[in-house]
Amino acid sequence: MRRFSTAERWVHRTTAWLVLLCVASAACLYVPQLAELVGRRHLVVTVHEWSGLLIPVPLLAGLVSRALRADLSRLNRFGPHDRQWLVSVLRRDRTPGARPAGKFNAGQKLYAAWIAGAVLVMTGTGLLMWFTGLAPLVWRTGATFVHDWLALAIGVVVAGHMAKALADPEARRGMRTGSVERPWARSEHPLWREPGE
Repeated sequence: MRRFSTAERWVHRTTAWLVLLCVASAACLYVPQLAELVGRRHLVVTVHEWSGLLIPVPLLAGLVSRALRADLSRLNRFGPHDRQWLVSVLRRDRTPGARPAGKFNAGQKLYAAWIAGAVLVMTGTGLLMWFTGLAPLVWRTGATFVHDWLALAIGVVVAGHMAKALADPEARRGMRTGSVERPWARSEHPLWREPGE
């Protein structure tokens, strides 16, 4: 069953590499042991700034894809089944039918919304830190505080995203090849229908 188009997979993969590069370079800037191990601070700063600035680019380029725009629309819509999914997760209810989901479950929708907002905040605070003449010192100090703590939160959330992906080989296969098995789709996303069904 077709789950993701080539453009969607390209956007996801490119964004993932840019986020990992940004997180790794941030770690090298803030963890003294890594900073000593890597050295070349100016290069690490440059890699961090440009990888962070480029994170939105794959998504913006991918907007030419009709499939990506359709999935963004799906990610942006919460229905009663999403509330039911969240309640069943909070109650740890794994009974069949307890977690109804369309193409994306409520957790995926929340993750997408949170990470999109976090990228916008990180880009804004990063620009204030990079171009020191844009704002007064008190704004830059606040931007640094928000940037650092949100970076830590992003690291934790992205690690959780990767852990969920590692726990679900069929979901990974869908992102890698674009297709998933019908039994998995019926089990994990029972409300999802292929176009034309």
